[in-house]
Amino acid sequence: MLSKILSGATYGVKAYTVEVETHVEKMVPGFFIVGLPDNAVRESRERIIASIKNCGFDFQTRRFTINLAPADIKKEGSAFDLPMAIGILAATEQLRQDKFSDYVLVGELALDGSLRPVHGILPMALEIRKKGLKGMVVPIENGKEAAMVEGLDVYPVGSLRDAVEFLNNDTTLQPLALDVSKLFSEDQHYVVDFADVKGQENVKRALEVAAAGGHNMIMIGPPGSGKTMLAKRLPTILPPLSFEEALETTKIHSVAGVLPADTALVATRPFRSPHHTISDAALVGGGTIPRPGEISLSHHGVLFLDELPEFARNVLEVLRQPLEEGHVTISRSKMSVEYPANFMLVCAMNPCPCGYYTDPTKECTCNSMQIQKYMAKISGPLMDRIDLHIEVPAVRYKELSSKETGEKSESVRHRVIEARTVQRARFKGRKHLFANSDMQSKEIREFCKLDDAGEELLKMAITKLGLSARAYDRILKVGRTIADMAGSDDIRPEHISEAIQYRSLDRNLVA
Repeated sequence: MLSKILSGATYGVKAYTVEVETHVEKMVPGFFIVGLPDNAVRESRERIIASIKNCGFDFQTRRFTINLAPADIKKEGSAFDLPMAIGILAATEQLRQDKFSDYVLVGELALDGSLRPVHGILPMALEIRKKGLKGMVVPIENGKEAAMVEGLDVYPVGSLRDAVEFLNNDTTLQPLALDVSKLFSEDQHYVVDFADVKGQENVKRALEVAAAGGHNMIMIGPPGSGKTMLAKRLPTILPPLSFEEALETTKIHSVAGVLPADTALVATRPFRSPHHTISDAALVGGGTIPRPGEISLSHHGVLFLDELPEFARNVLEVLRQPLEEGHVTISRSKMSVEYPANFMLVCAMNPCPCGYYTDPTKECTCNSMQIQKYMAKISGPLMDRIDLHIEVPAVRYKELSSKETGEKSESVRHRVIEARTVQRARFKGRKHLFANSDMQSKEIREFCKLDDAGEELLKMAITKLGLSARAYDRILKVGRTIADMAGSDDIRPEHISEAIQYRSLDRNLVA
């Protein structure tokens, strides 16, 4: 006898439906899985047999052939355990099949028949709704994640027996109901705040400028000056995630398997801070079947690289494509996967190997050659993609001991949102432009025109202060952002003057 069950799988951050076909016949006993299964799928044979028996069903000694269609796409993971077990029960006439065409089944089976959660539920749920199917049956732990997709009936079950009872209409199980809007709004809070930071008012201003224009930035300062603390608070002043952005971000985290068990949706902007020993594959994504890397997990958020010169040069070079294009393509001999990677890059570094070159209270032990070699670890093409260079001085005791609290993230975020609103109106109808940092040469010439005083000031900065030529466009874009924050249609000399201050590393490199 033949049975057909619908299941789902992911390909990158996209999903597709898989038809699990089960054929049973009275021949030499055997259990065969075809359709390009990986090792995890092949090993499901033992889990399925044990769970069927331990749930009190009859596992007959027959020849079972299970096909996972389409057969030309590699199948991975343990999500096919439940549909394959249900297919065997249906093919041996222990289960009704009238609901099979309406529902998608996914889940990993334990030996006792209980269900364990699987990865990639949200992309599957979105694809199921797109195809017009009625709903899906998922493990209890995946229920909330799937239920974030409105218009889809989600039935969380705890075991193989629960799934059989639902399909046989032997239970009153109801679809999971969630107040998606309420859940999304409740989760939109951060545990850190800008008010936690003592002093560093100039750096806070620079972070606000970076957030307002979506600019990448690098912070240079001695150890303990607060670079990491400041970077962790940058997401708190960025505009809140829209629901569509939250869904897209959650899809990536779900596919990567890093979505916390009690989290249905990533409602705040991600902050990822990989260690400097990370490999290029872990940063950009990879594997035999490519998984998202840190840059994709930072999508719609912040990627923070602390101790930037300590990263391997080949690791930093892989950042160039996603910084330019907003996505990363991972190619293998038999497949090519594209992951979104639209993030803000924030870097931090010491001014020299010992860290105290700019510290007024501690003596630097590095010579000029060591400092030059240390700075040379950062490639020019990567620096070309960083708009703001911020010097972070050591915090004085007077500021540390002050009982005054700084401005809260909420009020800073309000100003950032206003500046972003101005930019969206300016770039309306231009699909590739969302913030001032996205402007290319054509848009810079159109939207960043200077008056005579501004031109003269910028000329002086380039020629007399030793700024590099690559700083020219960066200053104009940052100046445009500062003008937007000030509510000015024109970029004035004071805006250009502030933007020039944010190119300190160019001056140091030239010096």
